[in-house]
Amino acid sequence: MTIAYLPLPADDVPPYEPWAGEPEALAEAAAAGRRAAAWIRSLAAPSAPCPVGTWLAGALPAAVEAATASLDPAQCDRMGPDGRLIEGNAGVDAGTTSTLAIVPCVLSDADWLTPDQHLRLMAVASVVTGIARLLADDPGTAILHGQVTRMCATLDHATRPDTPGLAT
Repeated sequence: MTIAYLPLPADDVPPYEPWAGEPEALAEAAAAGRRAAAWIRSLAAPSAPCPVGTWLAGALPAAVEAATASLDPAQCDRMGPDGRLIEGNAGVDAGTTSTLAIVPCVLSDADWLTPDQHLRLMAVASVVTGIARLLADDPGTAILHGQVTRMCATLDHATRPDTPGLAT
């Protein structure tokens, strides 16, 4: 048996330095994710227990919270030592991303929810994955130009409490 060791990182790679405003932007994203998850958990349950109802009450809000709490701009797209692009994930693991990606497919079975709630759930999944992609693609621009903050405002708008007479 041959053991091949992976190359160690080059010593000339500078350590990651946070962007100005990064801690505040990440805290804001985590808080918006917690609020969105609470809204998802507050949605009406189906009249009879079903897998989609269980998923909407558990796995989806957990994925929203996990994604927004684990955001890490240091895990962005970069070049590997061999010159190949290494696609970053902004700290969001593949399982969480997968859970968010299947929202449009699952909602067709959530017939007890209103079309407005379906749309809002799709917006939540899209915004959360969008924040992660923005941070993975270009964390400096996403943080310094307020893109993360604007995405958090969109997330809050999508999950605002249903108010009678409120235009949606």
